[in-house]
Amino acid sequence: MKIVALETHIVAVPPPHIGGMYWLFVKLKTDCGIEGVGEIYAATFGPKAMLPIIEDVFERYLLNHDPHHIERFFRQAYSSGFTQRPDLTMMGVVSGLEMACWDIIGKAANKPVYELLGGKVNERLRSYTYLYPVNSQGEYDYDDPDLAAECAIENMNKGFTAVKFDPAGPYTAYSGHQISLEVLERCETFCRKIREAVGDKCDLLFGTHGQMVPSSAIRLAKRLEKYDPLWFEEPVPPGQEEAMAQVAAKTSIPIATGERLTTKYEFFKLLQAGGASILQMNVARCGGLLEAKKIASMAEAYYAQIAPHLYNGPIGAAASFQLATCTPNFLIQESIMTWGGFHAEVLTKPLQWEDGYIIPSTEPGLGVELNMDVVRKHTPYTGERLHLQMAPTPADVKDTSPAKG
Repeated sequence: MKIVALETHIVAVPPPHIGGMYWLFVKLKTDCGIEGVGEIYAATFGPKAMLPIIEDVFERYLLNHDPHHIERFFRQAYSSGFTQRPDLTMMGVVSGLEMACWDIIGKAANKPVYELLGGKVNERLRSYTYLYPVNSQGEYDYDDPDLAAECAIENMNKGFTAVKFDPAGPYTAYSGHQISLEVLERCETFCRKIREAVGDKCDLLFGTHGQMVPSSAIRLAKRLEKYDPLWFEEPVPPGQEEAMAQVAAKTSIPIATGERLTTKYEFFKLLQAGGASILQMNVARCGGLLEAKKIASMAEAYYAQIAPHLYNGPIGAAASFQLATCTPNFLIQESIMTWGGFHAEVLTKPLQWEDGYIIPSTEPGLGVELNMDVVRKHTPYTGERLHLQMAPTPADVKDTSPAKG
């Protein structure tokens, strides 16, 4: 079996752009007629710039190769250009192409991918969602703790046993910084009101995105401890494991992080420093399914758990579910609400979610197929915004706007 062709689709996500501004889907075709789909989570450059990069990686390292040879593909791409070090954009491209290879491998074996990566451990996957509170004008409103508490109750009643929120804005290209007393107070108010609303029926996941320096994160953590969150997410910017460890050592709240990290090497440094006990790798960015499985196994030796990150499309989601299903130290999977809306429309069959849990597919490969009529209808993306982006100016103590991407 050989890979003979590549298709790349830049799908524009319709308003309100839940899951990002656009999704990068790839489709690999083999000489025996089997096709595999993947998703690239790489937000560093615009999608027009990504297209030739994806094509270059494909032609150098996958064209006319056997899709089963995952280790060869990873090592050659990882070492491309005499680099042999984690490269965010390269690993994003590798991740999407690699998961498409796994989709082919699973279809060829007539097995779900999780059965080929150790076998099913979890019959269903506990899930959480961000809170998306809607105000009386029908707009998403992330600045109102009472509205957030109402939204938390709605999600709890649907079956969610954990909800996430991030009131510690803003985040900018100049983070981390000291967040203001006003924002500290708002964060505590959000935690208090949501905890009062859900009681002990839901875990609170306090999400931040590297907004703070360590001392500011420690100040905030001390305020939040009384509400017993399940985690404090990415309190400081990525790249300095010892800084993350400073925060972890000063709070009883577990530290979760990893959505912006790639490869086993970056996660190893994080674990070695004691920077986190919950790893949030994104399968569509960290290096693919096999690399994510290696990261999870490394975490297992540290008694750390995984909670895969997911703010992208349903192909990356399906791959993440494969990882979670075969991982013993799985904690919880990020869900984008209950996988309705455009996440369902772009697939021939929606992802399955029931009463707070994701139900792993039993279909071969990743278990999903793109609805190409919908893909073509929403291709190409013509906007200027990246998938996610930060404010371009430094944080102002008088700016108490909530975090937005």
